[in-house]
Amino acid sequence: MEDFFAAGGLGAVLRELKPSLNLDCLTVTGQTLGERLSVEPGYVDRAVIADADAPLESEGGLVALFGSLAPRGAILKRSAADKALFESEGRAVVFSSLEDLAARIDDADLDVAADDILVLQNAGPKSRSGMPEAGYLPIPKKLAARSVKDMVRISDARMSGTAFGTIILHVAPEAAIGGPLALVRTGDRIQLSVKERRIDLLVDEAELARRRDALKTVEDRASGLRGYDRLYAQEVLQADEGCDFAFLKSV
Repeated sequence: MEDFFAAGGLGAVLRELKPSLNLDCLTVTGQTLGERLSVEPGYVDRAVIADADAPLESEGGLVALFGSLAPRGAILKRSAADKALFESEGRAVVFSSLEDLAARIDDADLDVAADDILVLQNAGPKSRSGMPEAGYLPIPKKLAARSVKDMVRISDARMSGTAFGTIILHVAPEAAIGGPLALVRTGDRIQLSVKERRIDLLVDEAELARRRDALKTVEDRASGLRGYDRLYAQEVLQADEGCDFAFLKSV
């Protein structure tokens, strides 16, 4: 592992990033990062690790989005998304839970078009599902049959790093605690702008206030639970805080 770090692999990546790194920070070996990277580098396959002066992409692979739908942020993996969808507006098609998604996504009668935006609610850290890798919402069967390959998809869930698509994840605050995602209804308009780093729900504030007042009280999931389940339900933080436990935060 030491040779892998120093001569190639991770070390090769870090050498490309050296101008942007704090080389004085200590590593687990007791050496500084600069000392560890001072080892003579080995062969670097430029087909795998590009030169920092000639990157494969001019921008990073991830984009943080903010706006009325995600006041505390959401994440888009831009490197895996269809750039034609980066600046778009569409009609929301909402699924209220994982169970609702499973029951209706392949229904031949589902009211959905290729330029709609799929929205999954209640899949975040405080939800009953506990933020599973469910953000990779499938293309509805009726659209996949017409060779639709990608759509804008939004949720408070997460997904595997190997997944492809214009998929917006980790929406914070999540639906289960009454975040704006909980207020989205099928037929609403949603606007995505990667250029502006925004994701917005195009519904007037008076209507949102009405919906907010009509929301059921957020369920106290910790009630009746014991052990780790209770600890998680009480203490887990939102995605923008790393889904850590609140009691681990410094004061």
